[in-house]
Amino acid sequence: MKLNPLHSSLMPSTGQREPGALRVATYNIHKGVRGVGPRKRLEIHNLGQAVEAFDADLVFLQEVRAFHTREARFFDRTHFGWPAEGQAEFLAPEGYEVAYRSNAITRHGEHGNALLSRWPMGDVGHHDVSDHRFEQRGLLHVPVVWQGATVHAVVVHFGLVHRSRVRQVQRLARFIEAEVPPDEMLVVAGDFNDWGEKLDGPMAELGLTRACAPGGRGGDSVTFPSLVPVFALDRFYLRGLQCRGTLVPRGASWARMSDHLPLVAELVATPAAGR
Repeated sequence: MKLNPLHSSLMPSTGQREPGALRVATYNIHKGVRGVGPRKRLEIHNLGQAVEAFDADLVFLQEVRAFHTREARFFDRTHFGWPAEGQAEFLAPEGYEVAYRSNAITRHGEHGNALLSRWPMGDVGHHDVSDHRFEQRGLLHVPVVWQGATVHAVVVHFGLVHRSRVRQVQRLARFIEAEVPPDEMLVVAGDFNDWGEKLDGPMAELGLTRACAPGGRGGDSVTFPSLVPVFALDRFYLRGLQCRGTLVPRGASWARMSDHLPLVAELVATPAAGR
């Protein structure tokens, strides 16, 4: 059954957007598929409605398939079927620009990170931050022109081991120093896999502050596992921007689409940032 995420969404309406705010969303989409064996189901069509429901300026996506021949054959018999294009292009609402780069190449396909933007994009960059051969990880870097200023968007999906994540933060630091001018706004977002909440300090050393709603409670941003979320694995880290509010959509439809819930935030530029 094709679900409508709006029926169970906590998403604010477009009219509730703060004037001049940058709305961002990050979502690990689990390659658009849930379940195993005969119970495996295709969720990419529902995810398309979810992305549209965000009404976000920037959507940071992880575990996005460019293609997968085996899954395409498996779901060819279903009513909706496997999309003919890559998942990033399929999920982009009308009028959005798309950037995608692969992190992992497998026997039947490849997957990586993507950015969807309703604002003009600059040159798309990719930087390998894999810590060992068993986990292929990368940074997707896209400068975006927002209201006459440049916002650098970096999509990440860090490793499963804490020591790997620390080294990936170090590589992120070198990347930012080399590629992102110090006076321009920066959003680093994605699935940090930081189960122990240990990365805020290392990220702060890079001048990046974790996006949290003013006066928010600790449980406001938990996103994993989607059915009963207890971990805040999905995050935004900011430079030159302030967070005015965060939101995790909840409900049966959202729990079904991926093993993560999405995180949405409203950001505003700090005084003189990027100006």
